[in-house]
Amino acid sequence: MDELKKLLSGIEEVNREVMNNSKNYIDHLSKPIGSLGVLEEIVVKLSGIKGEHIKEIKKKNIVIMCADNGIQESGVSSCPREVTATVTENFVKGTTGVCILSRYYNNDTTVVDIGVDKEFTDPRIINRKIRYGTSNMTKGPAMTREEAIKAIKIGIDIVKELKNQGYDLIGTGEMGVGNTATSAAIISVFSGIDSDLIVGKGSGLTDDGLSHKKAMVKKSIEINKPNKNDVIDVLSKVGGFDIAGLCGVFLGGAIYKVPVVIDGLISSAAAICAKELSSKASGYMFASHLSAEPGAQYAMKTLGLEPMFSLGMRLGEGSGCPIAFGIIESAVFTMNNMDSFNEAGIDKKDYIDIRKQ
Repeated sequence: MDELKKLLSGIEEVNREVMNNSKNYIDHLSKPIGSLGVLEEIVVKLSGIKGEHIKEIKKKNIVIMCADNGIQESGVSSCPREVTATVTENFVKGTTGVCILSRYYNNDTTVVDIGVDKEFTDPRIINRKIRYGTSNMTKGPAMTREEAIKAIKIGIDIVKELKNQGYDLIGTGEMGVGNTATSAAIISVFSGIDSDLIVGKGSGLTDDGLSHKKAMVKKSIEINKPNKNDVIDVLSKVGGFDIAGLCGVFLGGAIYKVPVVIDGLISSAAAICAKELSSKASGYMFASHLSAEPGAQYAMKTLGLEPMFSLGMRLGEGSGCPIAFGIIESAVFTMNNMDSFNEAGIDKKDYIDIRKQ
């Protein structure tokens, strides 16, 4: 824990002076002030993260954390446990939804086995296995505090490695049968909202199955009594290795000054944990889409972020991130290629062309 505390202490606020300079530059482009809305906000925020007006995105990567969840044995999913391993293997084959979208939007993926109930031989699946899935949280804690901290540090280390490889925009994805149940529990604890309002059908439960899932999530919270003032306690009791790993990815983004994109419900739960560990971390996050899962709106409210789009998606895997990457890149390209008022022959005072700095 001491090492994690040291890393967290190094997180800095985004650079407000650079953000103000970036906004001033954008306000002097040949358009009505604010007329490109969120696209302008994206570039300003990116500049604050990078500490300079951002001119391009060079390399993009989605980190996909894969792990099994013990609560699956309590019937909270329509999928058998083995699906986690199968989809994990399909990620590196490039056949899943996030892989096809990534191919279209030209971003890479990093597949991490942080707790799948299978040994993999494919070297493209990075082995960071803590153990073969968490314990069933309806009977007690999902993991130990030490395991939760280890998972967080794995996520932080992955971001460090990716930054060293030249990636300057990261997305968050996951795979783990039962992880919409763990996510709902985490969001409920931190938001203070009844878990019944947050739990959704996930991979396609019947109405009866949904009722049972709600009961299991509520039971998990009641039995474990997670302390919302202690993030590690919450993660270890009602979380998953995938969520804890993604929490580390968000923290790594803040530590190493790399913007990180949230996908849907599961990565939102991880983002909440990261924000609770360091309030400064949210300055490095972008929300991609509003998931169709009922808990998504509560998660966004807890994070204080606005999603870029809403397409009724609920696949997970990080599938919202490639689309968000496209929006982010279009924003950067537009702000750096429009004429200023001066270039357009319109006099505007107090203009500084920071593209030339």
